[in-house]
Amino acid sequence: MTYVIALPCVDVTDKACLEVCPVECIYEGERMLYIHPDECIDCGACEPECPVEAITFETDTPEEWQHFTAVNAEFFTGLDSPGSGAKRGRTGRDHPFVAELPLQRKA
Repeated sequence: MTYVIALPCVDVTDKACLEVCPVECIYEGERMLYIHPDECIDCGACEPECPVEAITFETDTPEEWQHFTAVNAEFFTGLDSPGSGAKRGRTGRDHPFVAELPLQRKA
C-alpha cells in the first residue's frame, strides 16, 4: 500500500508535501506531483500538508480517482530508479493521462 496523489493536484503549484516527506518519494512532473509507490513508507506526513486534499492512502482514494494509483506508479516507468524527488528536481514530463487533461486551474 502507498499514498496516492490525485486529480486535485493537477495544475496546483503548492509543494508543501515535498518539504515534509522524510524519504523524498514525491516527484515533480510538469503539471502535478507523483508519489513513488516503492519508495513511500506510508508515514502520512504529506497528507495533511496538501492544501487541495489531493493526497490519500491508496485504499481511501475516492472511486472517481482510483485510476490515479496506476497513474502515480506508471509515471516512474523509464525514469531510471530515481531514489529522491528532491535530488531529481522537476522531471519535465507527466503521465500521458495527466498531460492530456484540460487546464484545471489558472496559474
